[in-house]
Amino acid sequence: MEMTRYFPALFLICSLSMAQLQAADDNEIISHLRQTESQAADAGNLSDNQQTCAQDINAVLREMSSSLAGLKVEMRYLQRDYEEKTKELELLKQLYQAQTKEVEVQKEELDKLKQQHQAHAEELLRVQTRANGTEQQVEALRTEGEVKRVAFSASLLDSGGGEFGPFNTHTTLVFRHVVSNIGNAYNKNTGFFTAPVRGVYHFEFYIYGPGHASYPSGAVLTKNGEHIVIAYEHQPSDAAKSANGVTLLLEVGDVVFLRQWQNSRIYDNQNRHTTFSGPLLFTM
Repeated sequence: MEMTRYFPALFLICSLSMAQLQAADDNEIISHLRQTESQAADAGNLSDNQQTCAQDINAVLREMSSSLAGLKVEMRYLQRDYEEKTKELELLKQLYQAQTKEVEVQKEELDKLKQQHQAHAEELLRVQTRANGTEQQVEALRTEGEVKRVAFSASLLDSGGGEFGPFNTHTTLVFRHVVSNIGNAYNKNTGFFTAPVRGVYHFEFYIYGPGHASYPSGAVLTKNGEHIVIAYEHQPSDAAKSANGVTLLLEVGDVVFLRQWQNSRIYDNQNRHTTFSGPLLFTM
C-alpha cells in the first residue's frame, strides 16, 4: 500500500528525467544542426572565395603573361638595338684608330716640317749674318772710299769786298765762300777743318793785304790751337800777298784753322785773293 502511495511520485520523477533528457537531446540536436548549417555556410563561403580567388589569379596570370610577352618583344628590340650600337661603336672605334694613326702620321710630318723649318731658320740666320757682315764690309769700304775723298777750298768773303783788322790779338779767320767741300770736313760757320779719318793732309793758304806803313798782313795755320806755320808780309805801299803750306799727319777729330796775326790787315773781294784749302793725300 505504501508502495502504491510512492509510485506516482516515482513516475513523476521519471517523467521529469525523461523530459530533461529529451530537452537535452533536442538542444544537442539543435546545436548540431546549427553547427552543421554554419559549417555548410562556411563551406559555401569558402567555395565562393576559392572561386573568386581562382578568377583573380587567372586574371593576374593573364596580365603577367601579356606583360611578359611585351617584355620579350621589348627585349628583342633592345637586343637588336644593342647589337646595332655595338656595331656602330666598333665602327667608331675603327674610325678613331684610323684617325689616331693619321694624326700620328701628320704629327710625324709636322715634326719633320718643324725640323726643316728650324734648319732653314738656322741657315737663314747664317746667311743673314754673312749678309750683314758683307753689308758692313761694303759700308765700311764705301765709307772708307768716301772718307778717302776729302778736300776743300774756300775764300774769305762770300760777297763784296773789304778789310779785316787790325785786331790787338790773334783772331780766327772764317772763310765764308766755299768753292768745294768734298767729304764735308770744313765748316764755313766756324772756319774749322776737322779730320774725318786718320791720314796725311796738305794745307795751303794765301793772304792778301793792302800796303801800309804801320800794319802788315799775315795769318798763322793752327792745329788744335798750336801754331804750325805762318804767312806774313809787310809792305808800306801797294798790295802784297803772302802764302805758305804744310803737310800734316792728323788723327780723327784733329782741328786745323787759320788765325789772323795780331795788328795786321787782310783784304778780300769778289776776286778771291785770300784763300784756304787742303786735301787728304792718303789714309794711315
